[in-house]
Amino acid sequence: MTRTRLELLQWYALLGGPLAWAAQHVAGYFVADGACSAGHVPAPTAFEVALAILAGAAVLAAEAAAFVVFRATRDTPEDAPGPFGRLRFFAEAALLGNVLFFVIVVLDAVGALYQLPCRLS
Repeated sequence: MTRTRLELLQWYALLGGPLAWAAQHVAGYFVADGACSAGHVPAPTAFEVALAILAGAAVLAAEAAAFVVFRATRDTPEDAPGPFGRLRFFAEAALLGNVLFFVIVVLDAVGALYQLPCRLS
């Protein structure tokens, strides 16, 4: 695999999880807000589940990209200089970060599905 392709995979691996969760969280807010407003979203639960599935799939794809980059740079020493050292470092960071973001996506979905919307405090 070429270095350019590995670099593209590395950036998706590093940024895919956080961006997927952020998109799920912001879109979920607007779905919940729309369900409580005059427009009424027809089935907010279905939208929340769809958002969670899409975000979870994007995070898992980012984890797979991180694994591909990690395997491609397995012969690179841990503190190697240059582009391959950076690729390995970011792949290791993405392997851990994407696990955490997958858990955040699941918890965000659980919170959105089990909240009691449209209630005053």
